[in-house]
Amino acid sequence: MLQYAMLHLFGYEVSLDDLKSFRVGDSGLDSWKFSRLTLLQTVDSICPGHPEAHDTPGVEVTTGPLGQGFGNTVGLAIAQKHSEAVFNKPGFDLFTNYTYCFFGDGCMMEGIASEAASMAGHLQLGNIIAIYDDNHITIDGDINCAFTEDVLMRMEAYGWHTQWVKDGDHDLQGIEDAIRKAQEVTDKPSVIKLTTTIGFGSKLQGTHGVHGNPLKADDIKQVKKKFGFDPEKTFVVPQEVYDMYHKHAAEGAAAEQEWNKMFEKYGKEHKDLSADLTRRLSGKLPEGWVEKLPTYTSKDPAIASRKLSEAVLEAIHDVLPELMSGSADLTGSNNTIWQGAVDFQPPSTKLGTYAGRYMRYGVREHAMAAAMNGMAAYGTVLPAGGTFLNFVSYAAGAVRLSALSHQRVIYIATHDSIGLGEDGPTHQPIETLAHFRALPNMMVWRPADGNECSAAYYMAITSMQTPSIIALTRQNLPQLEGSTIKKAIKGGYVALEDKEAQITLVSTGSEVSICLEACKYLRDKHNVKARVASLPCFEVFDAQEKEYRLEVIPDGVPSMSVEVMSTMGWEKYSHEQFGLNRFGASGAYKDVYNKFEFNPEGISKRAMLTIDFYKDVKPLRSPINRAFQQMI
Repeated sequence: MLQYAMLHLFGYEVSLDDLKSFRVGDSGLDSWKFSRLTLLQTVDSICPGHPEAHDTPGVEVTTGPLGQGFGNTVGLAIAQKHSEAVFNKPGFDLFTNYTYCFFGDGCMMEGIASEAASMAGHLQLGNIIAIYDDNHITIDGDINCAFTEDVLMRMEAYGWHTQWVKDGDHDLQGIEDAIRKAQEVTDKPSVIKLTTTIGFGSKLQGTHGVHGNPLKADDIKQVKKKFGFDPEKTFVVPQEVYDMYHKHAAEGAAAEQEWNKMFEKYGKEHKDLSADLTRRLSGKLPEGWVEKLPTYTSKDPAIASRKLSEAVLEAIHDVLPELMSGSADLTGSNNTIWQGAVDFQPPSTKLGTYAGRYMRYGVREHAMAAAMNGMAAYGTVLPAGGTFLNFVSYAAGAVRLSALSHQRVIYIATHDSIGLGEDGPTHQPIETLAHFRALPNMMVWRPADGNECSAAYYMAITSMQTPSIIALTRQNLPQLEGSTIKKAIKGGYVALEDKEAQITLVSTGSEVSICLEACKYLRDKHNVKARVASLPCFEVFDAQEKEYRLEVIPDGVPSMSVEVMSTMGWEKYSHEQFGLNRFGASGAYKDVYNKFEFNPEGISKRAMLTIDFYKDVKPLRSPINRAFQQMI
């Protein structure tokens, strides 16, 4: 019923008979460039059970877990509003689409939907039309057992325009009228409560039994008969449906041709904007942006890596106009804003404009991540968002979908260890890096100095199909003598070489410089020679040729990892691990480091034990050179 109303609303001549085998996701509607319709709904085709954007044509975003699509909707709408403000000019309405979202009671129970709805209301995203499938059923049964709030009152409180179509099973005109009215509301997102019957027409209609189970054979036959199909035939698509699809495809092609003509004329009158938009849509990066990345020598002062990250953003924002930064209410701590940045805000608030490139996500880490997935999917912006590393865990559901859906999203994660100090164990990440390093298609960077930080951004920006988490310190870090961007973009390199080394210390981030100090301590106090390998990104290092990885962590030398958090995962790169497999402690960061012996003396003590343990192991193979370490 809803499909009929929406197609009719958008000018398609569709009969109810045509809809007997119709699916919204297969409608052949115009592409996002020129259409006024973006749909977020399961596509019934050869695809995963929960559709994935990179697997199935027509799927805009990978949602799956409840509430994620709602958050993606807000991101898509943000990107549309921003693109409209930047590129639309009088006579050239390049970006005009709405974003439609279908959601249910389960989505509304998830906290991410609350965060995202609140954000959308504040931002006055009138380009969102969300349709609430109010069928009163979740897997446990009738929602009366768990969910009795008034959703429309809640959404109204968030600043949404609300409507209710009480007979969603039959009232086609009411659905169409509600959508038309929602389109007219430009200063608020709109939600339409559509009361429906789940499994409409089946013997199990209105029950949770039809939620995730296939209908029985006799039920399938009676449903087919009820809606005018031959009950003895299966997988039959009537010719009129094919004809309807072909008609839509032709209309879409014609509309695209008109849009292309408009864009060609736009290019003559707005050459720079046209070139910029063409570049963004092609996935290319502007010339010369790499040269803007800051570089450092060991003579430069010690700086916290969160400040080094800020320096990168300051250096590249002008030459990379698609970059939109932001923070979940930690701007001053994350250092995610550049000088002169304008907030993305409704103009009516006088806090910014929709052309602004700085997002105030509020204390909404999960919605921030889901929104950034939507922003990235739109294709015109590159989103980066900040929070404390420990609080990336709040956003884990959406971060996982960044990786699964191949979205280029940058997570700026500051306060990355016990080095954050007095905030104590509640804020000090221990397991967080191990968690996200285990996530496929996710680059987790923990830079040790300025060159490594610039390398992390280089890889994050140029990796079009992979998101990144950049873990950054609160405390100052010295600039390393052996680091360069060229070395660091390999994910691992030799920070200090000694061909006669008796041990390799393998480390990341703030502990690399302490390992370098430990090498001097070992030499001066124990007459022991040591070498240091910095591994700012496991995933990128793992992608290097084996010969290179063995140069960094060679055979014949015992290796010990040093990182002030969980040792899980380090066995791939070291024979022994020195880490923190317990919660941290509150105190000045140097005192906390000393308490857990992450200092030259503590590292040296464990290095000596490692050397002694492996002294008679001949030949000693590098962890890189194990018989089987192949990722499937």
